[in-house]
Amino acid sequence: MTTIALGNNGPLVSKLGLGCMRMSSIWGGATNDENESIATIQMALDSGINFLNTGDFYGSGHNELLVGKAIKGRRDDAFISVKFGAIFYGGKLLGLDLRPVAIKNFINYSLVRLGVDTIDLYQPCRLDGSVPIEDLIGTVADLIKEGKVRYLGVSEITSDQLRQANSIYPVSALEIGYSLADRQIESDLLPTAKELGIGVVAFANTAEGLLTGEMKAPLPANDYHLHFSRFQGENLVKNLEKVEMLRQMASEKGYTPTQLAIAWVNAQGDHIMPLVSMSRRSRLPENIQAMEITFTPEEMDLLSIHFSQGAILGGTYLQR
Repeated sequence: MTTIALGNNGPLVSKLGLGCMRMSSIWGGATNDENESIATIQMALDSGINFLNTGDFYGSGHNELLVGKAIKGRRDDAFISVKFGAIFYGGKLLGLDLRPVAIKNFINYSLVRLGVDTIDLYQPCRLDGSVPIEDLIGTVADLIKEGKVRYLGVSEITSDQLRQANSIYPVSALEIGYSLADRQIESDLLPTAKELGIGVVAFANTAEGLLTGEMKAPLPANDYHLHFSRFQGENLVKNLEKVEMLRQMASEKGYTPTQLAIAWVNAQGDHIMPLVSMSRRSRLPENIQAMEITFTPEEMDLLSIHFSQGAILGGTYLQR
C-alpha cells in the first residue's frame, strides 16, 4: 500500500483510508455484524491500510469500542483518526458542543473506549461559530502537549477557517467530502490545503452512492437520501443519466463505477487520501484494486468536462 504524509513532515499513513462509520448505527438504523466489522478492520490492517477513521458520536461510542477491539494487541499497526463535537439523541443530530470543557471530557471517554493512551489525529467534526476558533484549536493543542493527541485535524470547514486554524496550531489533515459529483472545494479549499501543506482526507467518493451505478429512480419512500434534493424526482433521474457515462467507462476499462470514482479521487494528488467506508471484508480487494487504476489524459478530460461543477443537479448535505 502506497503511503502519504499528512501535512508538512507529518506522519506517513496509507494512501487509502478505512472509514468505520457504517459499522455502527448513526441515524437510528441497524448495526452491522460486529464480528464481520472487526474482521474487516483487521483485514485492512493486514493489507497495509493503517488509517482508521471514527467518531466519538458514531453509534454513541459503539464505533470506538469496535475499533478498540479490532486493534487490541496491534496498536502500532493503526493510525486512529477521531472526530468529536456532534451531539446525537434518538438517532437525531441535536447540534454541536465545541466548548473546551466538553472537548476535555470527550477525549477521556474516547481514550477509554479505544483502549489507547494517545489518539493519532483528533478533530472537530465541523465548526458552527459557537466557540472562538482560538479556544477550540487551542484546546486540542493543549491535548497534544499533554500527550493525549499526536496531531490536529479539521473537518468540513472553509478556506478562511483552515487558514485561521493553521495559524493557531499546525493542521496535519483536512477531512472533507470530495467526488466527481461534488467538486466545489476545487476552487478554494483544496488549493489552500495544498499551499499550507495539509493532507486531505476525502470522504463520500461515490457521492452517497450516486456514482456506484447501482442506484435506481425513484428511491424507496423511507430512503434517507430523499432528505436531499439531489436524490428527488427529476433531479435524480437526470443525475443517474449523467452517471451512465461513468458506467460505460468502467465497463470498457474492466472495473466497477465505484472503483473508478475512488480512483478519480486518488488521482487528484499525492496529498489526497480517498477515505472509503467499508463494513465487509468482501469489499476490501476491489477498493484496494481501485488505487491501482490509472486514467489516460483523454479519460481525465472527459470525466472533468462531463462532471463539471453544476453538472449534478440538486443539493446534498455537503453543500451546507
